[in-house]
Amino acid sequence: MPTFRKALALFLLALASATHAQEVPRDEPGFTDYVAKMLRKEVGDEAVVIKGPLTLGLGELQANLDRVFGFCRNNTSGCPVELERYIKGAAQVHKERNTPPSKDSVRVVLRTSQYVQSAQGSVGGSGPAQIQPRPFVEGLVALPVIDTPRAIRMLGDKDNERLGLTAQEVFDLGLENLRKSQKPLMEVAKIAGGGQIGQLVGDSFYPSRLLLLDTWAPLAKEQGGVLIVAIPATDAVFYISEDTPIAIDALRALVKNIQSRAPNRLSSALLRWKASGWELVPQ
Repeated sequence: MPTFRKALALFLLALASATHAQEVPRDEPGFTDYVAKMLRKEVGDEAVVIKGPLTLGLGELQANLDRVFGFCRNNTSGCPVELERYIKGAAQVHKERNTPPSKDSVRVVLRTSQYVQSAQGSVGGSGPAQIQPRPFVEGLVALPVIDTPRAIRMLGDKDNERLGLTAQEVFDLGLENLRKSQKPLMEVAKIAGGGQIGQLVGDSFYPSRLLLLDTWAPLAKEQGGVLIVAIPATDAVFYISEDTPIAIDALRALVKNIQSRAPNRLSSALLRWKASGWELVPQ
C-alpha cells in the first residue's frame, strides 16, 4: 500500500476511535446506561437490568462497572477497546453460567477484600458464602475460579457440588492446577540486581503464583535472601532484591503509576517473602 494511503487509513482509524471514545458518557448514570445497551446487544434485552449507578444485573449475575468506568475516565483513547473486552467477557460468563465446570479449569486467584464485597452477588445466591474467599494477607484473599477462554468466573459453592468436591478439595485442586499450568518460576523470572525492578507481566495468573510460596524460594536465594513483591494489576508482579527505603519507595512509585492507568487494578500492597509466608511491608 502506498505511504499516503496507509497514512490516510491510520488517520481514519484513529479518528473513528476518537469519535467512539467521545461518545462514551463520563457520568456514572450515563456510563451505566451506555454499557447496558452494549450488553443487551450481546445477550438480549431481557437479561440486562440497571440495578444502580455502575451496577448491572446480568441474568442472575451482577456486573460491577466501577473499574472499567475509572479506566475510561482516565484513558479516553483506550476506553473503546477496554469496554469491548469487558462486554465480551461478561457475555461469555453469562453464556457459560450453567455449564458444568470441569476439574481441569479450576484455578485460584488473588483479589482484594473490597473486590469480594462488591462481587458477592455475581454468582447468584443470597450471601457471601456463595463465593469462597480465603484469607491471604491483610486486605487480600484467595478465590477459587473457573478459567474460561474469554474470562475468569468465580466458583461458587453450587459449583463444588457439580464437581463432586468439598470446598477444601476445590481449593487444593485449584492450587494443583495452577502449579501444573505455570512454568517453573526461574524459567520466567530474572534475578533483580541492585537498582533493578524485576517483572512478570501479561498472564492473569502471575499474581496467583504468590500462593505457591515454595516456588519463590530459589529467586529469593539468588537475590541474597531478599525478595519484595508488588501485584498492582491482576496480570502483573514486580519485585526487588533490596530491602532499603530507596528501593521500596521506587517500587511503590511504580505501583502508583501502574494503578493510575490499569483497568485491572489489584493491590497497592508490598509483600516480603519469608519461608514461613508473605509479610506486608509497612507503609
